[in-house]
Amino acid sequence: MKTTISTRTVVKRCFPRAVAASVVAAILCASHSSARAQESVAEKIERLDWQMSRVQAQLEQSESELREIQQQLSSLRGQAGLPGKPVSVDNASSGAESLVAAVNELREKQEVQESQIAAQEQSKVGSESRYPVMLSGMILFNGFVNTRAVDAAPTPAIAFSGPGATGATLRQSILGIDAGGPHLFGASSHADVRIDFDGAALTGYANSIGFVRFRTAHADLDWQHTKAFFSLDRPILSPDSPTSLTAVAEPALAWSGNLWTWNPQAGISEELPIHRNAAFEMEAALIDVADPYNPNVSSATLPVSPPTTAEQSRWPGVEGRLSVLSPMNDSAAHFGVGGFFAPHRIAGGPTFNSWAGTLDFRLPVFAHLELTGSAYRGQALGGLGGGAYKDIAYRVDGSESYLRTFDDVGGWAQAKQRVNERLEFNEAIGIDNVPGYQLQPFLLPSPNEYYNLARNRTFTSNVIYKPSAYLLYSIEYRRIESSFVDSPAARSDVIGVAAGYRF
Repeated sequence: MKTTISTRTVVKRCFPRAVAASVVAAILCASHSSARAQESVAEKIERLDWQMSRVQAQLEQSESELREIQQQLSSLRGQAGLPGKPVSVDNASSGAESLVAAVNELREKQEVQESQIAAQEQSKVGSESRYPVMLSGMILFNGFVNTRAVDAAPTPAIAFSGPGATGATLRQSILGIDAGGPHLFGASSHADVRIDFDGAALTGYANSIGFVRFRTAHADLDWQHTKAFFSLDRPILSPDSPTSLTAVAEPALAWSGNLWTWNPQAGISEELPIHRNAAFEMEAALIDVADPYNPNVSSATLPVSPPTTAEQSRWPGVEGRLSVLSPMNDSAAHFGVGGFFAPHRIAGGPTFNSWAGTLDFRLPVFAHLELTGSAYRGQALGGLGGGAYKDIAYRVDGSESYLRTFDDVGGWAQAKQRVNERLEFNEAIGIDNVPGYQLQPFLLPSPNEYYNLARNRTFTSNVIYKPSAYLLYSIEYRRIESSFVDSPAARSDVIGVAAGYRF
């Protein structure tokens, strides 16, 4: 029987295994080095040198083993009477040199990555707590044309009689800070804050309170189905808002059916899964409700901010919301009902209560069409962004005092058409209405238009184009109709353009 031994077979079985093991070891070592990005560059280079020496030693050992195999094959061929076929290790040496070159290249890439990581570590936002902090925001340019007089030219919400205005502003730009925190009691923690530069919009640009405004803030502990939080934000019973790039300092349809005002709140929410794609959510919170905006009293003229009528009651307001939603993402369908109650006391005077019942929904109708809206019915809702800027009317005639708490009803609805990820169209309408017969006995002489306002209605339509994740452009048309109990209704057409850069 004739014995045949192939040199190629033996080399193929031995050398590639050794080389492959060396390559895997080098790659794993390099990957391990990349994972420990917090170590110093000097330590990584020293470790990589040691790993390189180890790989070279393995290659030298492989070459030695190949030479021994060559000698054994030559001896076996001689015993079998086969012609000699010298085996050269040149190819093996060449492969080893290629592997060394590849490892050197990997080392150079690793050094570049380490330098980039070091630069990023130096340039990132730092915090005393050492937890990650991210700076974000949007630089927003707005141009506007108002055909008739409005309350605030760059951010109009009410129409008055008188000439219009044209101008531009960057004061609706937003700056934000987001921070991650430690895990506490099995929950992840998070906090964020947003500011803008529209603080003096309603009281005059030269007002000494300045432009910077504390906008919203959140801090929460988030478990799998439970969240505890405190915040400065819109009420939980009004979770949605119409889409606009020209109404940012005050959200679209503010004072026209959108309960938007930012108030301090502390609460908890619980999500109960009821189906694979549906959940039942319960939310409850305490809320410190602000007084309605008073254009005749500037906070800059007061040494301190006086307590609100809600704070003088010495009891917080309460709010709650029950909803059915899809927990897949924040923009999924939901339907909710909510309630609100807060006691109030006038300094040295009578007490009154504010309350509301609400309904809200988001409904994806088709792949590119979404309907969103909210409605409310209540009393004394000026502190939430309704009530035509007021809660009550209070008058003293001699020894007699009269107080009237105003009813309020309103809401808004929006249709959104998403053509694709870059282009969308939005149309929305909203209304806030206080019964005129309740206002009539408490008329105030002009120019107290805010107190005499009975109904405010707004229609808006816009196009938003996003050529990238960072750039946004929009053009919007808005029609504001404001009705007063002592004068004819006022109307203003508003044309706005916006260009934003997110960071």
